[in-house]
Amino acid sequence: MPSNQQETHNIQAWSLINRKYLGQGVRVKRFRRPKRSQIRNRVLLAVLMAKDIKLSRLAEDLGISSRSVSAWVYEGRIPSNNNIDRTCRLLGYPPHILFNEALIRQSPIVCQPTPSRFMKRSITSSPRSNVILTGLCMVYDFSVTDVSIWIGVHPGTFRKWLHSSHLPTPALQEKAEAFFRIPRHILFADCGTL
Repeated sequence: MPSNQQETHNIQAWSLINRKYLGQGVRVKRFRRPKRSQIRNRVLLAVLMAKDIKLSRLAEDLGISSRSVSAWVYEGRIPSNNNIDRTCRLLGYPPHILFNEALIRQSPIVCQPTPSRFMKRSITSSPRSNVILTGLCMVYDFSVTDVSIWIGVHPGTFRKWLHSSHLPTPALQEKAEAFFRIPRHILFADCGTL
């Protein structure tokens, strides 16, 4: 009998020790941080990150598995025409922007000259009109200031591109296109007609 009481006491002691950890849950990041070479559909991921839509939520809204949506982003798979149409309607972009096959096949790694960090306050404190460009900064974890310096424009000018849908001159569009390695008609799709 004494061993049974001892066992009960040990279980109670462990439950008291572990009680402070119960109910706190596991902290899961909103988006997993993949290696840059793992992102095949950068534009789709950029739109999802800028609009704060998880892959699992998109899958739920479309009525498909989250594995399928992950394959679109990380493996570059092209969904069925029905899923393309539904995704484009849900996110508000045409298929040639979200599922550009040439861009998905190419999927280059963007080389940043120095380490950089995207500041979350840049999307919380002001509106973001150019969702794709903002999302690409989030995908690559680029600071707005650093990108503007790397492209060769003033940080205020780059912020106008992000927050006011300001369409840059063709020469600056070319610089941004060369840096992100995404055609300008996709990069500045939120700015109206090019």
